[in-house]
Amino acid sequence: MIDQAQALAEQCAHAMYARDRASQNAGMTIEAVAPGYAKLSMTLVADMINGHQTAHGGAIFSLADSAFAFACNSRNVASVAQHCSITYVTPGREGERLVAECRETNLTGRFGMYDVTVTGGDGRVVAIFRGHSAAVRGDVLNGKDPW
Repeated sequence: MIDQAQALAEQCAHAMYARDRASQNAGMTIEAVAPGYAKLSMTLVADMINGHQTAHGGAIFSLADSAFAFACNSRNVASVAQHCSITYVTPGREGERLVAECRETNLTGRFGMYDVTVTGGDGRVVAIFRGHSAAVRGDVLNGKDPW
């Protein structure tokens, strides 16, 4: 039996990724999706390294933000970030593959909360991100501008 909610989450992820040049250009890969859940990975390349020879915070934030986006849009309701915060725990290094795993912690009406843990290749926590989403007009699969 096909799980319709899972199939919808996969369709939404495929449609979003096809239009998401930022995630594509950063080399992000969708590892898994489910309703309210997404797991993405990305290898830190030279262009993502800062003056301290560690991962630029913006690169880590982008990975976490993309995982958040795929999770909060997994039910075909166009949703955008309302507020996000991140805490950097340990540095990422060039060549390292980071994984961002996002889980929905609350969904009430138009608003949701999502927690993302970004881990390094050795499993250590690199960053913890919390995103608050707001549903807007439109849906994911039609790909129309929700504004």
